[in-house]
Amino acid sequence: MGNLTRAQIEYLAKYLEDAELKAYEVTKITDDYPDMTYEDAFDIQWQIRLRKEKRGNKIVGMKMGLTSWAKMAQMGVETPCYGFLADYFAIPDGGKIKHDELIHPKVEAELAFVTKAPLKGPGVHIGDVLRATDFVMPAVEIIDSRYKDFKFDLKSVIADNSSSSRFVAGGTMAKPEDLDLKNLGVVMEINGEVVQLGAGAAVLGHPASSVAMLANMLAERDEYIPAGTFIMIGAITAAVQVNKGDSFCVRYQNLGTVSGKFV
Repeated sequence: MGNLTRAQIEYLAKYLEDAELKAYEVTKITDDYPDMTYEDAFDIQWQIRLRKEKRGNKIVGMKMGLTSWAKMAQMGVETPCYGFLADYFAIPDGGKIKHDELIHPKVEAELAFVTKAPLKGPGVHIGDVLRATDFVMPAVEIIDSRYKDFKFDLKSVIADNSSSSRFVAGGTMAKPEDLDLKNLGVVMEINGEVVQLGAGAAVLGHPASSVAMLANMLAERDEYIPAGTFIMIGAITAAVQVNKGDSFCVRYQNLGTVSGKFV
């Protein structure tokens, strides 16, 4: 159950979305609302989503966050979370990302699943996901917490749309059965230097587990994953901070590269 009033949820959604749109840091919301629940946190996130839709933005996908044991340890949380992707988050492969529109961005190597059948929890498992997947493609997420110094607890980050800000999808796609998703290797380079290595198994043991978890988490709100949904599965590597002028290139085994530059 939630402990916040409707007015508080609307206020906090505006508080966090304003910080995202105008690129400034805020204090984490559990400091001021210590008794808020996970349900409250998701209510705030869905309210931000509604604000964007009312403004004419389109929701173009979903993302899972904190899905790797490394990432959970890095951020001091114990379970994954999800967020939504809005149309203006999308950057073309090789494109430029405006650093000034963000606060303290970090880059993560991920994969994206695109579904061909709906996934409705509870009880969705890895087999259901693989059967419902049309194709898998490489993707890089640029995360950007609105919280000061990128420090937060799980409730605060859920409310903040799980630090979503920008993403870049690569142009190579493959059927899930043609990939060894568990052992799929990833190399991240910043300015030509290798900074992170990873494999698909870093995400909850198998990338499809992340999508199953999303379907099951959405079911708690009577929501589901429709056919044709683009879903980013969470970081295969730890997140790497980037500065203006930095270029990144992520190489994926059998799936080409994804790159971009911060300007």
